[in-house]
Formats: sequence, C-alpha cells, structure tokens
Amino acid sequence: MPSLAVEELRRWRLDQAQELLRLGVRADDTWHVVTQFDGTPLQPRSLTHVMSAFLSEWGMTLHKMRHTHASHMLAAKVHPKVVQERLGHSSIAITMDIYSHLMPNMQEEAAAAVDVAMRAAINKRADEE
Repeated sequence: MPSLAVEELRRWRLDQAQELLRLGVRADDTWHVVTQFDGTPLQPRSLTHVMSAFLSEWGMTLHKMRHTHASHMLAAKVHPKVVQERLGHSSIAITMDIYSHLMPNMQEEAAAAVDVAMRAAINKRADEE
C-alpha cells in the first residue's frame, strides 16, 4: 500500500482506540480498523456496496477505478510486472494485452536506450585508442 494510506490507517486506528477507551473498551490486536457501529468486522461486500454507491455519484465504478489505477502506474513507468502483481493477473501477458496501448512510446524509448548504449561503447573504444 502507498505510505500515505498506511499513515492514514494508523492515524484512524489511534483515533479509534482513543474513542474506545473513552467508552471503556480496550482495543487489542484482534480489533478491526474498519468495523460496523457495534465493533464487529465489516463484511467485504458491505464495503464494496458503500464504495460503489459513493463512486456512482461521480460516474465511476470500482472496475473503472481498477483500470485507472493500472493506467496511472504504467504512465508513471511502473514496471508492468509490478502492475500485473497488483492487479492479480495470472501472467504479465494478460496485463500487457489489456494495457499495452497505453505505452505507445515503448519502441522509441527502447531504440533510444540502445542508441545511448551503442554511442557510449563507441566513445569508450575511441577513448582507449
């Protein structure tokens, strides 16, 4: 998870523990960070339902958020293998089949990298002579 999310969850857990102490409840390691009002664990489908309702107000879906996340990672030059792992695709081929159109400059960047390496090798050889 991004450090910002981890920091926010830690802050929330601290706030939650303080609130529980005011109510006379001592939270332990089994206490969940995201709970129902009575402290019982929130069912994953409940969170999905709430998030879906929230996102629909903005014309967004969880599926679109997933694609947006992948697109932003690739645009930021995150290695496709990392994107594949984060999305849970069984192979990098699946990820690349879906998202390679977002990386149109890959061939140009590869050619430029080879060009730099070749020029460096030629210059090094010239310097040695």
